Amino acid sequence: MNALLRLLLMAALLAVWEAGVRLLHVPIYLLPPPSAVFTGLYRGIASGLYVEHVWITIVETLLGFLLGAAAGLLLGTAVASSARFEYFLYPVIVMFQAMPKVALAPLIIVWFGLDLTSKVINAGLVCFFPLMINTIVGLRSADEDRVALMRSLAATPAQIFWMLRLPGALPSIFAGLEIAMIFALIGAIVAEFVGAQSGLGMLIQSMNFSMDVAGQFSVLFILSLIGLGLNTIVAVVRRRVVFWDPGATTNRLGRKSS
Repeated sequence: MNALLRLLLMAALLAVWEAGVRLLHVPIYLLPPPSAVFTGLYRGIASGLYVEHVWITIVETLLGFLLGAAAGLLLGTAVASSARFEYFLYPVIVMFQAMPKVALAPLIIVWFGLDLTSKVINAGLVCFFPLMINTIVGLRSADEDRVALMRSLAATPAQIFWMLRLPGALPSIFAGLEIAMIFALIGAIVAEFVGAQSGLGMLIQSMNFSMDVAGQFSVLFILSLIGLGLNTIVAVVRRRVVFWDPGATTNRLGRKSS
């Protein structure tokens, strides 16, 4: 029932958009109607143009996500586990993160070229910080009474980490992974805007030069579907791994997920 209501709401929004553009005679180069957008989408898919670029952007996003997730988990664990590490390195990480990645993207393109490597690095840089913060918060949220109890039972720091701190941090870590996945997609697209030979970002730039606004909207629609799909994959894994967390098994309407 909820899925049907979602579809009806989307259909109603599209109908209002279509009617508003036509009744107000909005030029197509400013805001194309949904019919023109879906026509451009069909042509791009039927010709095979979108398929190649979609695949390249997804590969860049996934590889960048893996790179950023690894860096975020490692640095987050190091900061949460060592006060000395936090004192010396954490300010440097924050200062680096404060640099706009749009400004860093041209340098990354110069250093690593126009191929896949530069897009993966930029995607990883964009997505690692949210995961690092969530990892730090999650690892530090362990109940100190339980930590003291395990120490009294002669548990080693490694045992405390694997048996107490990490399981308790998994809900926060997976929340960070959901955010990081979307940020990785954004980072890949930003890098493609700056310089690329293929990918959906490059395709949007090309359509911008030719004033194909309907085509740009169709690519944006594809990007939104990719983002939704990737986020859903992480959410499904989260429900399977962190099955004891109510936030992982309950959707936003407060009902249990199937």
